[in-house]
Amino acid sequence: MKTIEHWINGSPTAGTSPETAPVFNPATGQEQARVALASAADVDTAVTAATAAFETWSESSLTQRTQVMFAFRQLLVEHEEELGRIISAEHGKTVDDARGEITRGREVVEFACGLGDVLKGSFSDQVSRGVDVHNFRQPLGVVAGITPFNFPAMVPLWMHPIAIATGNTFILKPSERNPSAANFVAGLYKRAGLPDGVFNVVHGGKEAVDAILTHSGVEAVSFVGSTPIARYVHETATAHGKRVQALGGAKNHAVVLPDADLEFAANHITAGAYGSAGERCMAVSVAVAVGTAADGLVEILERKAGEVKVGPGDVPGIEMGPLVTKASQERVENAVGTAATQGATVVVDGRGLKIDGHESGFFTGPSLLDHVTTEMDAYKEELFGPVLAVVRVDSLDEAIGVINANPYGNGTALFTGSGEAARRFQRNVKVGMIGVNVPVPVPMSYYSFGGWKDSLIGDSPIHGPEGIRFYTRPKVVTTRWPQPKQQVTAGFNFPTSS
Repeated sequence: MKTIEHWINGSPTAGTSPETAPVFNPATGQEQARVALASAADVDTAVTAATAAFETWSESSLTQRTQVMFAFRQLLVEHEEELGRIISAEHGKTVDDARGEITRGREVVEFACGLGDVLKGSFSDQVSRGVDVHNFRQPLGVVAGITPFNFPAMVPLWMHPIAIATGNTFILKPSERNPSAANFVAGLYKRAGLPDGVFNVVHGGKEAVDAILTHSGVEAVSFVGSTPIARYVHETATAHGKRVQALGGAKNHAVVLPDADLEFAANHITAGAYGSAGERCMAVSVAVAVGTAADGLVEILERKAGEVKVGPGDVPGIEMGPLVTKASQERVENAVGTAATQGATVVVDGRGLKIDGHESGFFTGPSLLDHVTTEMDAYKEELFGPVLAVVRVDSLDEAIGVINANPYGNGTALFTGSGEAARRFQRNVKVGMIGVNVPVPVPMSYYSFGGWKDSLIGDSPIHGPEGIRFYTRPKVVTTRWPQPKQQVTAGFNFPTSS
């Protein structure tokens, strides 16, 4: 049985802990590898390597850093298919979907390639007689990322390219459910010319996480995952003096108005709800049907859910693969049963799906629930699976009220032909990322990603301008260069611009 090791100081490292965890192929249900679980000592080894590497990497030129990023970006292009198949084999998503996440992650690398312009400071001449002021930003030191299973390439790529390009060194703790993508990316960085120790990978569970959160040598931590763990990460890391990005869970609503093209809306909502088996923090899990749009929308959603092609992610033409674990499969299917018990109409029932030749795989089909109320578990809980709940309301204002009353505020969408309705919606919803006739409004890399309310703990979104701010700290320099024989009188009052 293959054992997936850590990547520390430029090479695979077994670590000191004998503990391992299984890595499954979700399409077959079979264990395909073991992954080493790091001890606190292993995390310390990674921090030591990253600390030593920071001494030289932080002094490297912007040209050197961007050259590495350009080379790394090209390697991601050349090895997209191979990395996509690695992701599919451990996550279950289709290879096409995996390639899509690599592409979106690569956009952040492209943003990092242009950091020479983004990092330019400002200069103010003659703020006082003979006095100038300028500012610039410097890296923090050793920073870390703790990332979820659902995007083993993209979410880490939201973090480490910006951290590294701004002069930091990085330690990644990926999900132990699908660890191989992180090691593959580490190998690409090495081939791109990144010095040893600048990018490190430690695999593990809670012991590794706690070691990162409390280690005195780690300056900042980025996290994406569930809201309860995001709160834990934020509280623990900030208590130990670290900066924290902590992105939590979501319950994303897509509102459909009667004037919308229902076929268009249903097509995009279906993809947003069932793509990647619903294991996305930006998945559409609630369709809010307004007024007379409801019956027609549900009819089309039922048809489209039945057309979704489910099967192993490496088979051409498949649109939705299995869930990541057996426990996830059972949790999602139990949620459909609970919804029926609580009064929802199960329009499409994905439970009990068996795929020929993959009977032990963690498959469940798309499920569509109608007449869901905001008191039902299917609405309140983040199911993280291919379940779409339809909530019926009478007006756009009522739909906005439903969204604003939800504790999450990650993403939302509106399908309409009305510019007035769209403007009212985007101004009044308490959500961080909004799509208009776009079901999954993930911003481009030069904007920042982050929700409101329980979807973002603290105040630090990820990548884009906020990513630059998070991984650097500013310095403001006030200078005076008097002539050698000139006498400058010092004042005892508070300095002004006079």
